[in-house]
Amino acid sequence: MQPSRPVVLTGAFALFSGLLSPTAALADHVPVPGSITVAGSLQSELGCPGDWQPGCSTTQLTDSDGDGVWTGTFDVPVGSWEYKVTLNGTWDVSFGVDGAEGGANIPLVISAASPVTFSYDHATHLVTATGEGIGESGGLTQEHAHWLTADTIAWDVDDASATYSLHAAPEGGLEFGENGVEGGEAVPLEWVSGALPADLVQKWPHLAQYAALRVPTGVDVAQALKGQIAVSSQVGDVSDATGLQIPGVLDDLYAGAAAEVALGPVWNDGASPVVRLWAPTARSVTLRLYDDPTSAVGEPTEAVEMTLAPESGVWSTTVEASAEGRYYLYDVEVYVPSTGQVEHNVVTDPYSVSLAANSTKSQLIKLADDDLEPRGWNRVSTVAPSTPEEIDVYELHVRDFSISDETVPEEYRGTYMAFTERGSDGMRHLRQLQRAGLTTVHLLPTFDIASIEEIRSEQAIPQIPDVAPDSPGQQAAVGETRAEDGFNWGYDPWHYTTPEGSYATEPEGAQRILEYRAMVQGLHAIGLGVVNDVVFNHTAQSGQGEKSVLDRVVPGYYHRLLEDGRIATSSCCENTATEHAMMEKLMVDSIVTWATQYKIDGFRFDLMGHHSRDNLLAVREALDALTPEKDGVDGSRIYLYGEGWNFGEVADNARFVQATQVNMAGTGIGTFSDRLRDAVRGGGPFDEDPRVQGFGSGLYTDPNGAEANGDEAAQRERLLLSMDQIRVGLAGNLAGYTLVDRTGATVTGAQVPYGGQPAGYTGDPQENVLYVSAHDNETLYDSSLFKLPPGTSMADRVRMQQLALSTVALGQGVSFFHAGTDTLRSKSLDRNSYDSGDHFNLLDWSYQTNNFGVGLPPAWDNEDKWPFMQPLLADPGLRPSQNDIEASAARFRDLLQIADSSPLFDLTTAEQVQQKVRFLNTGPDQRPGLIVMHLDDTTGDDLDRRLNGVVVIFNATDEVQSFNAEGLRRSNAQLSTVQRGGADPRVKESRFDRGSGTFTVPARTTAVFEIRGGPAS
Repeated sequence: MQPSRPVVLTGAFALFSGLLSPTAALADHVPVPGSITVAGSLQSELGCPGDWQPGCSTTQLTDSDGDGVWTGTFDVPVGSWEYKVTLNGTWDVSFGVDGAEGGANIPLVISAASPVTFSYDHATHLVTATGEGIGESGGLTQEHAHWLTADTIAWDVDDASATYSLHAAPEGGLEFGENGVEGGEAVPLEWVSGALPADLVQKWPHLAQYAALRVPTGVDVAQALKGQIAVSSQVGDVSDATGLQIPGVLDDLYAGAAAEVALGPVWNDGASPVVRLWAPTARSVTLRLYDDPTSAVGEPTEAVEMTLAPESGVWSTTVEASAEGRYYLYDVEVYVPSTGQVEHNVVTDPYSVSLAANSTKSQLIKLADDDLEPRGWNRVSTVAPSTPEEIDVYELHVRDFSISDETVPEEYRGTYMAFTERGSDGMRHLRQLQRAGLTTVHLLPTFDIASIEEIRSEQAIPQIPDVAPDSPGQQAAVGETRAEDGFNWGYDPWHYTTPEGSYATEPEGAQRILEYRAMVQGLHAIGLGVVNDVVFNHTAQSGQGEKSVLDRVVPGYYHRLLEDGRIATSSCCENTATEHAMMEKLMVDSIVTWATQYKIDGFRFDLMGHHSRDNLLAVREALDALTPEKDGVDGSRIYLYGEGWNFGEVADNARFVQATQVNMAGTGIGTFSDRLRDAVRGGGPFDEDPRVQGFGSGLYTDPNGAEANGDEAAQRERLLLSMDQIRVGLAGNLAGYTLVDRTGATVTGAQVPYGGQPAGYTGDPQENVLYVSAHDNETLYDSSLFKLPPGTSMADRVRMQQLALSTVALGQGVSFFHAGTDTLRSKSLDRNSYDSGDHFNLLDWSYQTNNFGVGLPPAWDNEDKWPFMQPLLADPGLRPSQNDIEASAARFRDLLQIADSSPLFDLTTAEQVQQKVRFLNTGPDQRPGLIVMHLDDTTGDDLDRRLNGVVVIFNATDEVQSFNAEGLRRSNAQLSTVQRGGADPRVKESRFDRGSGTFTVPARTTAVFEIRGGPAS
């Protein structure tokens, strides 16, 4: 996917990287489309079920005369919007600004309601919109100026001689015409300088070259912010004007005092609850209380006016203790720039901890109540390993885990409660993994999700036809109900601190809290920690949208705005701005609540690079302050990791020092390493031809014949580079780790290239999250189906799956595995199953099927690859048997046992890694496809009293390999205890000849040798 592609309901970049700048489209490589859709932030206003819907027929264009120009006319409301066009109802091909394929979103400002005609020319791919109501650049419908502090406004102007004014209209109604800004009141602004002062540049670097204008001391800033505001310039008869972005001044005025205020419903010492809402621009806030969650919004049982604390911008009221359990909404009277008037926004609480079904109302709940705790909850404690490097993560979706598990009671399938059924097939599988060494389950988002119907009886169930394994019929059936079914990955936050209701047996009210805790307790009881997948980088909606919360409370504050005031959507949805103090506070407060009230052991941050490094350090500091005595948890043992991708409006530290891969070195916070992933799998997530091979899929040593791999010389060079990247990954992906590269030079990890970036970037092994598959992209099994040579036997496919996984299990850092990767999980080649329903996301813990060959995957994300897919799906030889699946699962458990067998696999410092990890078979004369890693315990501290070291040999070739390690001659090396008694008969053929120092390893095998004595090497 391109960086600007808005796929609303996915973790669209959840484990993506290598994002390239959009390139100009070439007409000759895009076939004539079957349909063209205008997809953007305006779709829900035009009748689509949501925004950024590539397949919504309501906003489709038509080519009535067949000339290749597609048009459509729609009544677009007043406001600032953005859009692009999509082809064939998917995001596979889209066009944006200047006709660039996958290009930037196209801005559209509507200043007066009138029909707008959209046009797409397939010959040039240019997209246009025409209409009388389309506004020009600038004007009061956009916000090009920034009110940064009480006395400073920044504007991108350069004329010190102009007359500048600030305009304020409490009820709105400002207009910009030939005579400048009319209406409201105006005060003069003083020109200070043509660039911002240094202290403001530090906080707002992207505005460094904006002029600084001083606001007079007599202006009542707080009052002005409660209405419409604008700035204007006048030079002779020439005038200009624009609206103002206000997050800076709101932080300046209120954040210091508000930082210490506990928001939402708060019980102190068991007394009556105090309800607090931060809404500094509101004119009034009324708390509406409801006895019945289904009561009409306009018919509260009681309405209580709240009181404003002017220094903090917080509204509060105390309600009777008997109100516990009642439902509530806020009536926020506030000026809304997008509508140009004062609105009464009736909205849920951003700090909700409990909700009515489908999030229609918040609920007053005291999380510490005994009746919300499963029996024994007070005795539940963290099960985090003593060091982060010991963590092994299994990424799991709550619904996937049990929805098809017939050993779970029907009412518990797809819910939190399935994790309490210790006798189920799914829990048996997790127990086996834990006994082998797995430490942690990572749950895809479990906060309140905007895209799932929470009432089970209202969820649509697709009727899957019994058709051929390569038929489009199955995906068509899924597509008919996907907007109303019970499945979604859930990367579309609605309320950050309330458990998702569709995963509870009863979505109404607090039962979801009890059941969520029961799930955590069930996983802790079998020794597994729980990681929450959190998505603070965006919200599902903004503005006046039905599912918008933050923007309806404080319009224009919580989201990151572009230069003209539009909300940035580079994360695929409405980006939040955690660089703003109160959005960071919401993020930190939510994390602390999950940690203390639900005893969560770790947090994975979606698109972490869209947050600042300081954001993550603030979370780290808040967690480190939690103690068992005071808070019931040891926050210092809670692990943090996320996606450190670098793209979008914040790329290259444009607005702050980002929480990206390189920038997080030295923090102890982990980032996913795409380096090892791509080197092992081959290619990247966006390859036009999915058959590009890698180390773990036969590159050079077992070519598949695809032209995309290049000639023999190119394949060899690429393989040798991939092997260097893998070595760096196995060594903790450390920037400073030294090794001999493919040319024979001694280099650091940072000097090994990866697509123009350094391969090594961490400062500590715990910052390296190794993985080769995750919920995003094809599963490892499906990826290998494309890449391994046709005719590869099923037995060898299983072997290559395990070889790829061994690079994750046996490397230094945190090992991360996609659920089902051990059982050859397939999604029938679906590369983006975020909304593909239970059918394509099935997990079978009875091992009867891996779900391959259940139909062509959904057209909306896969249709362009169907020609590659159909022959594979039609081949019954690519469907593994139960024996194949069980063999794969058993061998994976052997890998976990090996990784858990010695502290040499869990080195805790960069110094230890440099001392103890070295690679043989390096340099220009190395044997391609063979990585030899020696973990030497005779140097530095003695970490494993049993062993002098370990040798791990990754033989990715299709031949037996013998390698002479002269330095290990006469060593007492033998195949590991686990593999000698393990599930793989072929690895038992591995040998070490002590006299010559020669290791012999079968084809497509990772063999681990333990050195129990002998001379130091």
